[in-house]
Amino acid sequence: MSAILTPVGLLLIILTGYLFRRFGLFGQSDYRILQTVEFNIVLPGAIVYSFATNPHDISLLWISVFAFFCSLLPVVFIFLTTRRRNVTDRAFLMLNGAGFNLGCFCFPVVQSFWGAGAVVPAAMFDIGNCVMVAAGTNVLTQQLLHIKPGKTLAEQHAGDAPTLPYEKPKDKDAKRLARRALLRTIAKSFLGSVPFDTYLLMILLTVADIHVPGWIATFCQPLSNANALVSMLMVGMLMDLPQSKHDVKEVLAVVAWRLPFSIAFACAAWFLLPFSASVRAVAVICSLAPIAIFSTLFTDKVLGNAKLAGFSLALTAMISLVLMAVAHMLMGV
Repeated sequence: MSAILTPVGLLLIILTGYLFRRFGLFGQSDYRILQTVEFNIVLPGAIVYSFATNPHDISLLWISVFAFFCSLLPVVFIFLTTRRRNVTDRAFLMLNGAGFNLGCFCFPVVQSFWGAGAVVPAAMFDIGNCVMVAAGTNVLTQQLLHIKPGKTLAEQHAGDAPTLPYEKPKDKDAKRLARRALLRTIAKSFLGSVPFDTYLLMILLTVADIHVPGWIATFCQPLSNANALVSMLMVGMLMDLPQSKHDVKEVLAVVAWRLPFSIAFACAAWFLLPFSASVRAVAVICSLAPIAIFSTLFTDKVLGNAKLAGFSLALTAMISLVLMAVAHMLMGV
């Protein structure tokens, strides 16, 4: 029963945040406060707690590699197959059509399915996933669509063209400056992501066989316990129902992209990964996870409005709930 109640409870938290905002208990922009808390304090604390309280086998890094490609490939496919659409629609699809919500949604689900030990392979899956969702997807979207960091598409006067105007540097000095600017953007995106930096530090400690002290785990435990509440409440606060037929079309396009990829990745995890059935089962559930919480953050930064991304997350969470329950039943682990 807990295997069903846990994800249902997460959806109820999203609904609570949405209703509180609709009835004026939260302001229209209050979700930005929770964004700062979630990405800079709560989620990093949950990552540290996971590594501090569960032994992480270094061989499970192959799951991280698998997860990286699961998060990368949809972005590339969406870019290649949407060349006739405008840059705003392409950006929305690329930012929301790939990546997985693991720390906030999947961790509680796998724990309710198989106990606390199941969080270990899920965390290793999230390492590869985090490379993309915490920075990589945003950087790749900006570079492929020629979006300048720090400004929304409206501020950059995005029109109906597939990408923003871009003039390739011709002389050596201009090319060198462009390369430096690109490297600075990439470095800032990755190193400026506290969850990514936390995962990187935990990997280094794992490789060096250095264990996180118990007092740090004790300190981070309340943050880990608050992770699902803060993140799902934030999604509910920023979520809004589609306002037009175009919005409905965009949400359905995200679902249409995610569903076949998720099922394909889940099958690959079950039949191809060289691990025990229990580890592969966790990877299957991770592959069926909804839109990453980071997608709402980057959609807000690029499009200036994350409400549709929040609704997409809530919708894919409901779909994921059904898929995860069916997968759990079929695998029989």
